[in-house]
Amino acid sequence: MDTIQVIILALVQGLTEFLPVSSSAHLILVSQLSGWEDEGLALDVGAHLGTLISVVFYFRKDLLALANAWLKPQSSTVTERRLAWLIVIATVPALAIGWMGASMVEAHLRSLEVIAWATIGFGLLLWVADRWGGNQLELKDINRTQALLIGLSQALALIPGTSRSGITITAGRFLGLSRQTAARFSFLISIPIIAAAGSYGALQIWRGETATSAPDFMLAVVVAAVAGFACIWAFLRLLDKVGMLPFVIYRLVLGVVLLSII
Repeated sequence: MDTIQVIILALVQGLTEFLPVSSSAHLILVSQLSGWEDEGLALDVGAHLGTLISVVFYFRKDLLALANAWLKPQSSTVTERRLAWLIVIATVPALAIGWMGASMVEAHLRSLEVIAWATIGFGLLLWVADRWGGNQLELKDINRTQALLIGLSQALALIPGTSRSGITITAGRFLGLSRQTAARFSFLISIPIIAAAGSYGALQIWRGETATSAPDFMLAVVVAAVAGFACIWAFLRLLDKVGMLPFVIYRLVLGVVLLSII
């Protein structure tokens, strides 16, 4: 794989990991249009590590406060302690379902047709949630049931074309979270999910199940990290101005393009 391919694929992963548009749909579209072979596990792990670095760096102050809530609860606020627990509540079920369902999805739901219809269907669901969902709850207002439901919605992201950020923001908007709150909570709970996915891939590399090109790996990390950080920064600043409709329209167009490829 040449340098241009690594840059493009890592850029696509970094940009689409946090936007509600489905990274898997884009990676498949790129491979279909370019004729490139599968990018390989090493590049995939590198891109995931890059996106993990980007979200951790962006929310570094929040994460330090949450770590302090665990390590020194007496010196943290009630809101920080609650949020730390809510992230756990939202993450554990999603990890468990993902662990149990990943092989089934890999075997039965990786077709281009499934990805296309998921891109369209969950895009329309995002529009409904953003159009008619509530808009008043902030991070401090999220309760355990809401955190659990948002966390469970991540399991739907096992279906290629769904988008992890898209489905969690959709669930959050249906539950009354403001756009900013839904997006920020989605990004915070993405950290353990991305870390788990990257760790599983890294374990396979360590076991020698795939060849590793160190320069390509590091390039993928850097490109995905820069793209991911820029994406989060821009998305949160433009979200209240543009809403979700541009992403919904984009998903519908993307889904139609994928269907035309079949």
